[in-house]
Amino acid sequence: MPTIAARVWRPSSARRVLLDAFIPVARGASAVAPPLLAWPTKDPGDVLDYQLDISPALEGNDGDSITTLDVLITPNQPGDLTLVSSAADGTSAVLWFSAGQSNTLYSVSISIGTGNGRRIHRTIVLPVIALSVASASATALRADTGFPITDQNGNPVLAV
Repeated sequence: MPTIAARVWRPSSARRVLLDAFIPVARGASAVAPPLLAWPTKDPGDVLDYQLDISPALEGNDGDSITTLDVLITPNQPGDLTLVSSAADGTSAVLWFSAGQSNTLYSVSISIGTGNGRRIHRTIVLPVIALSVASASATALRADTGFPITDQNGNPVLAV
């Protein structure tokens, strides 16, 4: 009789952001702020996992890992981006998000605590755009010739 195989769940690497590395700065030099962290675009109907990997901050401390997560999403109104669940997988914070208003850029602020007492706070942006269907109020922009105007990928440019 066949045995049902247990599923092993692993977060997707397609939506993984690596914490900016901690680079030493020479004495007398000023540090430059790293670029803003951003996850790939999400559709309002998607329910997906997103990761923040903090392993560069724990370099040389092999036994340290994430023990606490505190997540704040802005804006935060009814229908906006929703945190479904959160978990820690060693040095990665795994966050599941649903919903969100189309054409909205969300800021997800994450405060992480580690077993050895480190605290790391980062904000990651998550754009939400209707990817599955065009908005009912959206219409394609047209050139004087009547043909739709397209972007570099051949998608019509929409006026909302």
